[in-house]
Amino acid sequence: MRRTNFSAGLYLALVFLSGALVGGFGHYLYTMKSVSASTISKPKPEDYRKRYIDEMHTRLKLTDAQVAQLVQIMDNTREHFRELHERTKPQLDAIKAAEKQIQTEHRQEVRAMLTDSQRAEYERIIAEREKRRQQEAARKNQEK
Repeated sequence: MRRTNFSAGLYLALVFLSGALVGGFGHYLYTMKSVSASTISKPKPEDYRKRYIDEMHTRLKLTDAQVAQLVQIMDNTREHFRELHERTKPQLDAIKAAEKQIQTEHRQEVRAMLTDSQRAEYERIIAEREKRRQQEAARKNQEK
């Protein structure tokens, strides 16, 4: 009889300890930071600007006059970038159009060399890639 009481107590202690271990491990998993498959979104220009000015003010111990000059310098820099983008936009648009034309020619040449059954699979591949491209573009637009 004494042996059965000892066995029962031992089993009870083992069940309690295993419950404590599983609970502790579950708590660890619950509180652990999860990994996200999405990329870190790019900071907005105004957020970057504010952080930059704050850091410069703090680390360089800028005076209020220097902060005002820094703000003016940053405004001028932004304007220069805007002008550059406006000047180069037509060129970038022309490049994109040329890339689209090259892609169209490529697809036509590939289609010409394929059999009918291969061509059908090729069209499915193109559709899948286009769908992924649109999803990626939509995801990027959401991040902005």
